[in-house]
Amino acid sequence: MSEVMIYESYSQEQTEKIGYDMGAKAAAGSFYALIGDLGAGKTAFARGFARALGVDAVSSPTFAIVNEYCGHMPLYHFDVYRLGSVDELEDTGYEEFFYGKGVTLVEWADLVRDAFPPNAIVISFERDPSQGENFRRIEVTK
Repeated sequence: MSEVMIYESYSQEQTEKIGYDMGAKAAAGSFYALIGDLGAGKTAFARGFARALGVDAVSSPTFAIVNEYCGHMPLYHFDVYRLGSVDELEDTGYEEFFYGKGVTLVEWADLVRDAFPPNAIVISFERDPSQGENFRRIEVTK
């Protein structure tokens, strides 16, 4: 049975704070799949999450596919937007990261859903313009 938590954010700072709070609770070997449209808050969340792990500057690794950071524990930050399939993910040696001793955070994770480890925590980001330009609904499924 899955556990679902819903968060509401009305600013980029609130989205980063939600990320920070989740990052502060992250354990080695955990996997976070971030899903949402462009500009939905995935990278803002990732910045806060990384800060909680002792990483000061994090950027979206769109061109590198993965950035590895050393904080309190390793953080493997993937952006798989440019990948067309799980087969292309294979070329990155992803298993070393997805099943490693650090924390894995994957943006655009819905594109490689078949590669998720069993312990994946899925975080979906949605906008709702009727709630304001900066509103984000963040759904966490464990």
